[in-house]
Amino acid sequence: MSLEAFTAAISTWTSEHTYSIAVGLIALAVGLWLSRLLPAQLRKILARSSAVDDTIGPVLCQLVRYGILIVTAIIVLSQFGVATTSILAVLGAAGLAIALALQGTLSNIAAGVMLIWLRPFSTGEYISCSAAEGTVDEIGLFATKLHQADGLYLFVPNSRLWNTSILNYSRRPDRRIDLRVGIAYEADLAKARKTLLTLAARDARVLASPAPSVHVEELADSAVILSFRCWTPTGINWDTKIDLREDVKLALDKAGIEIPYNKLDVSVTRTG
Repeated sequence: MSLEAFTAAISTWTSEHTYSIAVGLIALAVGLWLSRLLPAQLRKILARSSAVDDTIGPVLCQLVRYGILIVTAIIVLSQFGVATTSILAVLGAAGLAIALALQGTLSNIAAGVMLIWLRPFSTGEYISCSAAEGTVDEIGLFATKLHQADGLYLFVPNSRLWNTSILNYSRRPDRRIDLRVGIAYEADLAKARKTLLTLAARDARVLASPAPSVHVEELADSAVILSFRCWTPTGINWDTKIDLREDVKLALDKAGIEIPYNKLDVSVTRTG
C-alpha cells in the first residue's frame, strides 16, 4: 500500500469514527484524573476515620487506583472497536504472561496481603529483622517503607519481610530495661543493691509492677556484675534507659561504691 492510500484510509477511518475517538480520549483523560483524585481523597477519609487501621489504607488506595486504570483501559479500547470479550481475553493472556515473568513481584503482593492480614507490625511501630530495621511508615501492595533512627529511608520488598522472623519492639505496652553494672569485689553488695533500687523507685517513668530487681549475674575477673532490671512503658523505654545508665554512675559514685575497670598488677623482683 502506498503512502497516499494509507493516509487516505486513516483519514476515512478517522472521519467515520470521530465520535468514538472523542469519547475514548475523554474517557482516558477522565480515567487518569480519577486515578489520581479518588485515591488521594480516599487516603484523607481513611486518615480521619478511626474504624480503618492505618495499615490497610495505603493498600486500599493502590487497589482503587489500579482498578480505575483497568476500567479506563477497557472503556477506551471498546471505543476504538475492540470487543469487550476480546479485551478480557487479551487481559487474561497478558495476566498469565505477566504472572510468569514477574513471579517475584507477585510474591511481594501475596506477602503484602499476608502482612496486612496477620499484622505482625503496623505503621508507627519499630521492627527489626534480617532484611531491615526501623519505624514502619507505610505497608504497600509491593513493598514496605520504613525510616531508621538516624533518618535513613528504607524501601523493603514485602517478600523479604514475610520470609524472615520479625522482632517488634513496639507491640507490647511495657518493656524491660536490662543494665549490667560492675562493682568492686570489696564493695558492699547490699548497699549497691539498695542504691540501684532506690534510684528506680525515684524515677517516675519506672513501673512499680513488675518490681525492679538487682541480682548478681556474674563474678568476672575484675568486678562483680550486677543485673539491674526494671520496666517502663514502651514509648519511653529507650529514653529512660539512656538516662538510667548515667544516673547509675552518679548514684554509685555518691554512695562511695567503686565501678572498677580491668587492672593489671605487675610485680618486679630484683635479683642479684
